[in-house]
Parts: sequence; C-alpha cells; structure tokens
Amino acid sequence: MEERITDPEIIDDDVTYDTTLRPKTLKDFVGQEKIKEILSITIEACKQRNEPIDHVLFYGPPGLGKTTLSIIIANELKTELKTTSGPAIEKPSDLAGILTNLNAKDVFFIDEIHRLNHVIEEYLYPAIEDFNLEIIIDQGPSARTLRLNLEPFTLVGSTTRAGLITSPLRSRFGLVLRLDYYGTKEIFKIVLRSAKLLNVEIKKDGAQEIACRSRGTPRIANRLLRRVRDYAQIKGDGIITKEMADAALKMLEVDELGLDEMDKKLIQTIIEFYKGGPVGLKTISMAIGEDAGTIEEIYEPYLLQKGFLKRTLRGREVTEKAYKHFGIELTGKNSKKQKEMFE
Repeated sequence: MEERITDPEIIDDDVTYDTTLRPKTLKDFVGQEKIKEILSITIEACKQRNEPIDHVLFYGPPGLGKTTLSIIIANELKTELKTTSGPAIEKPSDLAGILTNLNAKDVFFIDEIHRLNHVIEEYLYPAIEDFNLEIIIDQGPSARTLRLNLEPFTLVGSTTRAGLITSPLRSRFGLVLRLDYYGTKEIFKIVLRSAKLLNVEIKKDGAQEIACRSRGTPRIANRLLRRVRDYAQIKGDGIITKEMADAALKMLEVDELGLDEMDKKLIQTIIEFYKGGPVGLKTISMAIGEDAGTIEEIYEPYLLQKGFLKRTLRGREVTEKAYKHFGIELTGKNSKKQKEMFE
C-alpha cells in the first residue's frame, strides 16, 4: 500500500522523531484528560502502597498516544519498560524469557495485543493473575511441568481492535481505557510543543493551520509539521506562517479538513459509480483497489467522524455534506433521494 501522509499508522519517517517528540510525563502529555486523571490517581496510590499498578489496556484508533502513555507509566513509576508485540511472541519460551527477566513493578508492554496467539494467552493468564508461569518441558511420557515464580509486574496492552481481544484476556485488565480523537485546540498545543523541540520557528496561525488538517491525530500533526518545515526552509525563510503552511499542505494534497486524495477517491467513487450509495464495503474495495480492512480501519473512521460517510444496513452512503465539500451537485435519481433524506 502506498504511504499516505495522513495515514495514522506509523511509517518509517516517524520512527526517527518518536523519541524526540514523545512526552515523558503525564504533565507534558496533551489531551486525553480523563485518562490522565485516572492514571495519575492510580499511579500515586500504588506508589504510596509500594505495589505495582493494575494491568492496563489502551484501545482506540492508531496515532493517539497508546504507546506513549505506556512509556509514561513506566517513567512515572520509575521502573523499567520491556516492550514487544503480539505477533512477536510465537512460543511459550519467548514469553518465559521476557517475564523471568522482569524486576518488581516493571512494566511489560505488548503492542497489538489482539494478535497474541491463543496458546500464548493461556500461559499469560496465571502470569498476570498469580505472577507465576508454568512451562511444559519435553513431550510424551517424560513431559513435566516447571513452575516459575515471577516478580509482581504491570502488563500494559495496546490495540486498535478491542473487539478482537478475547473476553478472558480483557477481563484480566484492571483498567480498560479508550483513547479518542483530539480536538483542534489540543492538536494546536501539540504542534507548538513539537515545533519548539524541533527548533522550528512557527507562528500561531501556522500552527493552527496544521492543527486543522491533522485529523485529530498527534502522529499526523507531527508528520505534517515536519513536511511544512521542509517546505518553509526551501520555499521561504524557514518560518512557518499560515500562508506557508497552506501552500505546503496544498502541495501535499491535504485539504482544509485533512482529507487527502484517497479520501476524495473513495467519496467520488461512491457518488459517480454507485449514485451515492448504499454500496457494500467489498464493492468499494474492488472499485478503488484498496484492502477492505484498510478502508474500514484507516479511511472510514475519520470520514464518519466528519459526517461525510455513514454506515447503514445496506452499505455505505455518502452524505449531503460530502457532496457540498467536494463541490459535486446532487443530480439525477439520486438527487431526489438524497434531498428527501436530509430534509
């Protein structure tokens, strides 16, 4: 799949800057106020009792700070953070190797936890409930069980697809916290903070322009900031103003609401070929040459949030707002249907 600058998934270009731009404490973390308050109280209480905090599950769209909050938890507890991902743990021995090296109150972070092998899950249950691990050694008549005692630790899981986590695993998390899209004011603060860390001079109206087009996602905001910085350096004097940001983002084909060419292609395809819908997801997938899962997880959430698209029992439908935004007139049979729909 071609990389999109407005794709909330992490891309190679983001890796270099993650360490620099990520906040290290809850105080520095912008947005998600309810989650910050819950974590702050929980962490402080557990520090006073000198015990690890409950296991935490973060879920929500990509790019909103799930991994960052996991790092912050370890920083606030002043403990070590061990990280892995669901697909990376292939065998029980992989899990045992990580867990037996954890010290008391360490944080064990599993990204994409919904992709854990079910066999691994079964080994994980006693580890997070009773802090012990039972490993079967050898096979057949000579097989025996080895019980390993573990130091009390905190498991932090992260997922963009909470519905795929099994009920037994989900029930073992003491805190289940959902991250939602950020408001423009919060993204504005993030852009100003990131610009300062990158030593980029930016005007408030320039930061506002970037914030408005960041789809409520900090990762996208930081990515757009870096691209606008490059543009301002080459095409201007290095200072990011509203005009400079607008010119750079137009070049990148990101409009004033953060929609890009793929968003436009998806909406226009439904309008031009299927009269605005309803149309099935698989049909859309074949029409625009994109994976159905990618459309559902990456493209649709923001289009639904902005009111350009809606899901019905019969399929996806384009709204009147989308027609107006893309400058497409309601015509033909679909015109009457759409107008009646919105009256």
